[in-house]
Amino acid sequence: MKRYLLVLSLLAPVFAAAGPLQCNIGPITKVFGSVPWLLYSCDDGKSLVAVSAPGSKAAPFYFMFSHTDTGYHLSGEGTGDKARTDAALSELEALRDAQIVALIAETKAAQNGATKQ
Repeated sequence: MKRYLLVLSLLAPVFAAAGPLQCNIGPITKVFGSVPWLLYSCDDGKSLVAVSAPGSKAAPFYFMFSHTDTGYHLSGEGTGDKARTDAALSELEALRDAQIVALIAETKAAQNGATKQ
């Protein structure tokens, strides 16, 4: 998992003009496109990253929801199996803003639960 966090830390400045965006809150595991994804939220409290789980046929790949004035923008990058990542993309594109906010809350709860143990 640390390898993925490093990649996200390196890519984060691309998504945040005000400074580096840290996306290391979580993770929670969700299935999109029939494969598992590790979801992390970011320190801006509004962004969400889905990283293909280690060993997944979708790996390596990540998607990112970044918050804009009009809602969420979804982007992605990687070289994982195209059929798997396209299927995940379709499911992620169908998420409403409220569902993304709920996923962010889940990552925060997972992070808090991990630090309390």
